[in-house]
Amino acid sequence: MAGSTRTPMSAAAATETVGDPWRVLSNKLVAGFRTGSMVKGRDFISRIIDAAEAANHHPDIDLRYGTVHLVLTTHSEHGLTEADVALANTIVGIAADLGIEADGKPVAQLDIAIDALDIDAIRPFWRAVLGYGDADAKELIDLTDPAGRLPGVWFQQMGEPRPQRSRTHLDLWVPHDVVHERLQAALMAGGQLLTDRHAPSFWVLADPEGNEVCLCTWQERTNPHE
Repeated sequence: MAGSTRTPMSAAAATETVGDPWRVLSNKLVAGFRTGSMVKGRDFISRIIDAAEAANHHPDIDLRYGTVHLVLTTHSEHGLTEADVALANTIVGIAADLGIEADGKPVAQLDIAIDALDIDAIRPFWRAVLGYGDADAKELIDLTDPAGRLPGVWFQQMGEPRPQRSRTHLDLWVPHDVVHERLQAALMAGGQLLTDRHAPSFWVLADPEGNEVCLCTWQERTNPHE
């Protein structure tokens, strides 16, 4: 792991080389582990921190009673690199050493998309009302929560007004190997499929009143917001 580099990796390559329970969501690796207690979670995190310091590469860590969730990405590259995969696989080994299993609950990432005719005109309002900051120009979102806890926001350029259609929708990033199950569950729950023209990058769904959500995966895309 000490020899791992910041060489960029595609989502497909990362998916093929990273161990369970890690999954690619947007430009990140995400995983959850079931520790069963704060004490075991503390021990797990302590080992992770040691490995992260040795690699000079650090995950975001969320410790809760009974679970630990982790996110890995290389901020300098605005995406995944060999360093992310190497540390992810090291963490899988640490979990095995401690007898810690995968959380078993689905991982996801939620972003909010706002359609706009004049993005520059509405950006200051959303930045102010949410207390967000501007994301780096190379990031996949436009506005970001400074604390890193709330969903990112991105603006989608409109070509003409659409008064009869919702102009705000959710982007839900899910693992590529669970998206079809989630899609069918949504349809069985009364949803409607508006288009699968962009699948498997994303499917556009709506609830019975027309409120929209995109189910997104890393597959077959160069720009997650294309």
